[in-house]
Amino acid sequence: MMAQLKLCDTCLGRLYGKVGRGATNAARGEFVRAVLESERWNVKDCQMCKGLVDDIGKLADLAITTLGDWEHSTFLIGTKFDPELVEAEESLWAELGVEDAESIKAEFNREIGKIVESRTGKTAEFSSPDVVAIIDTLYETADAQVSPIFIYGRYKKLTRGIPQTRWPCNECNGKGCAKCNDTGKMYQTSVEEQTGIPALEISGGKDHRFHGMGREDIDALMLGTGRPFVLEIKEPRKRFFDLGELEQDINRGTNDIEVSGLRISDRDEVIRIKEARPAKKYRVKVHFAAPIPQEKIFEVVGSLGGTRVAQRTPNRVLHRRADRERQREIKAIEADVISPDEADMVITTEAGTYVKEFVHGDGGRTVPSVSGELGVACEVKTLDVLEILDEE
Repeated sequence: MMAQLKLCDTCLGRLYGKVGRGATNAARGEFVRAVLESERWNVKDCQMCKGLVDDIGKLADLAITTLGDWEHSTFLIGTKFDPELVEAEESLWAELGVEDAESIKAEFNREIGKIVESRTGKTAEFSSPDVVAIIDTLYETADAQVSPIFIYGRYKKLTRGIPQTRWPCNECNGKGCAKCNDTGKMYQTSVEEQTGIPALEISGGKDHRFHGMGREDIDALMLGTGRPFVLEIKEPRKRFFDLGELEQDINRGTNDIEVSGLRISDRDEVIRIKEARPAKKYRVKVHFAAPIPQEKIFEVVGSLGGTRVAQRTPNRVLHRRADRERQREIKAIEADVISPDEADMVITTEAGTYVKEFVHGDGGRTVPSVSGELGVACEVKTLDVLEILDEE
């Protein structure tokens, strides 16, 4: 039966494409044909590829043109075929009972990739290519799937009232309305935008996404060595640019934030950043509802260092988070008494501690608390993150 098939050498050889190494499918086909003493068929008359094998060079040209629109050092080729062709191929395999056949898709991906690699000097990369050219062999079109760039850094937030990430208006969901003055945003800027927009300008990217190691409150400063983050740039036209220049562009463009230590990152680091649970050091300016003797303040502060607190979900976030209790450690606490009714406190806590609630008690939902131990209402005037105590 096999001798009667109208197959070109390549398609005949693909029936044994996974047997041995070092030979092309066309060479395998020639060998099989010689053994079977079967008639040789022109590619255009092949019942399987319908002459597509002769188009590999043309499809490689199409891939090179498509890849050329995107700066890259590595690439991968993908192909789409007429579903009827794929179905006919699989039916023939079943009919012949072959188990070592290679699909036409695998053949074209490899052979087109070889041509592209030879002519462009770029490297075919199978695990994480910069760009994938997807070629539709039926319509002779191609699209590019461009991998994002990931940039690691640390940011300081030097102005209060700025969220870490873009905050769409909760009334119009970003479309623009009277509540947000048609901006679509609850806040006019964010750390994400002040880092992401300059990155888009230098890379020609389509969009950005910000991945932070936790986040500070909108009204808090982020000081010290800054908070680790990874900025993701989607569909960048340029992948290779001076990160020092980008760092300068970001820092020159705003007084709200400052970034440092920019370097190329990857998706694995995004996961590490999001899963990290570092301790943090805060500075809290506290106002007491009544004068408190200095000795009492020092006594309470001394008693709270190293303790564990039970915190129910704070009232301020109860509308969007489940009401549950969590145990957190207050690793250290110090106080600088400014006056009988005011003190600056430096508090080091386990990740996930609600620091404001630890100070004012949240109506008894955090126990123990500074307010509860002092026996007087406490108001957090300002809260700043002094340090993210990660490994770096």
